[in-house]
Amino acid sequence: MAQISVNVNGKPYPLACAEGDEDRIRKLAAYVDTKARDLAGKLGHINESRLLLMAAVLIADELHEALENGGNGGLMSAISESDLAKILNEVSSEVEGIAEKLTNA
Repeated sequence: MAQISVNVNGKPYPLACAEGDEDRIRKLAAYVDTKARDLAGKLGHINESRLLLMAAVLIADELHEALENGGNGGLMSAISESDLAKILNEVSSEVEGIAEKLTNA
């Protein structure tokens, strides 16, 4: 397992990933960061766990639409469906862990 650090909405988060997946995970985290920053800009001050959840839901919606449309376009065209499922599971686990830490803080 490789250990990396990514920034989402100006905060660093340590992540574990498979060796060789570091660049891919950084790119995906940058995509999540873009969504989170867009939401924060529109909504103003919002609880971090809620912001990350909303970003995850928006990305899941994009994935759902892309899969319904045959996977054409954008992020979906560069990644296979099985890889996307794996990535979403990893991101979901990380978001749950972050939300749990924020709740217990």
